Amino acid sequence: MASTIILKRRIKSIRNTRQITKAMELVSASKLRKASVHSLKSSEYYNLSLELLHTLSNITEVERLEMFATRTVKTKLYIVITSNSGLAGSYNSNTIKILTKNLSEDQAKHISTKVITIGNKAAQFVKRLSGHELIATYPAFSNEPNANDIRPILNTIISGYKEKEFDEVSLIFTEFISTIKQNAKVVSLLPIKKDQFESNGKVTAAYNFEPSIESVIEEIATRLIEAQLYHGVVESITSEHAMRMVAMKNATDNAKDLIEDYTLELNTARQAVITQELAEISGGVEALNA
Repeated sequence: MASTIILKRRIKSIRNTRQITKAMELVSASKLRKASVHSLKSSEYYNLSLELLHTLSNITEVERLEMFATRTVKTKLYIVITSNSGLAGSYNSNTIKILTKNLSEDQAKHISTKVITIGNKAAQFVKRLSGHELIATYPAFSNEPNANDIRPILNTIISGYKEKEFDEVSLIFTEFISTIKQNAKVVSLLPIKKDQFESNGKVTAAYNFEPSIESVIEEIATRLIEAQLYHGVVESITSEHAMRMVAMKNATDNAKDLIEDYTLELNTARQAVITQELAEISGGVEALNA
């Protein structure tokens, strides 16, 4: 049994840790409420972008447009979203597992891969890998990102795809479903596939486009990719706060249980010391009276 001094130190240390985890839980809960509002707005904009692109894609044959054209995949680009720090449960590891799986599959098919990372955790992981090119790294975005934050990534994607530096672009992020459920997933950004849009059953009306339907669709397609990127970033930020809040709550609860266990052990140790002292006193008295 540990001494009372050691037990008191452990209890004090755990109490200090519990104060930190409780504070982090409250901060994450506050950030989660704000981030969830942006996530909802992002989802609405993303869904409207898909609906508009589906409408336009039914007007003409879009397969001849560069961003819709499917070509032989020789090089793939992955955009991976993680955080700058840990203490968020399996938030970072889930996305990194998906990236590792896809990289292994591409390597088996002799497809070269390039990676753009958002968040220091992904950058640290990819730097340790061999056979994969890390072309850009970005720190995790703030709680309220804007279009200008993702514009450099968007420009890299569009220009690289048109110049055939890579033949396929995928985004790996964490989708926010609820406070207790988040899903790490991979979605294809380029080439844009017509079958990824769901029909709303509406008949497309006749429109006149200036300067041309192709240029309009290409501009909308660019905005769609931007919407997907922004949606992935916002969803990941929301998921990070949710998973960190839950992780810190679990850590706080575990700390409380440990304090109770160590307190019980401390009381038992104190009782043992008192019992021993009483026994020694009683023995001394009997020895004097003998």
